[in-house]
Amino acid sequence: MSKHDEHDDAALGVDADDQRRAARRAQRPENDQARDFAVAAARLAISLHCEDLVIFDVRGLSDMTDFVVIGSGTSDRQIKAVGSEISALAREHGMERFGTDRDEASTWVVLDFIDVIVHLFEPTTRAHYDLEMMWDDAPRVSLRTA
Repeated sequence: MSKHDEHDDAALGVDADDQRRAARRAQRPENDQARDFAVAAARLAISLHCEDLVIFDVRGLSDMTDFVVIGSGTSDRQIKAVGSEISALAREHGMERFGTDRDEASTWVVLDFIDVIVHLFEPTTRAHYDLEMMWDDAPRVSLRTA
């Protein structure tokens, strides 16, 4: 990409991360890998004592991802540890981590695997941001039947 192209993209509000994400999503195979990983990540979080796990199927509703996993942890240490374990699980499932972010107090960790985004919250922070309301029109993936 030339400097001129980068300048044009910047003027249009397109950044390199968005371009990389779009390229990755265009190349992804149409299979159940993302769904299987989302369910496995939620089950792992439950096994590590996280609570209130939900998985939203946002295919067709989001250009950024296919599945959103949301769960609550009880402490900053637990939230960090579960995030690390989910990252290790992603490698086993062939899922590449695009990025990770967390607030300074570690009351919210976000793990971005392109097709699956995992949010781990401290319960008060989760209630404040209320992501479930944002994805309320998305179907939920059942952990029991998955």
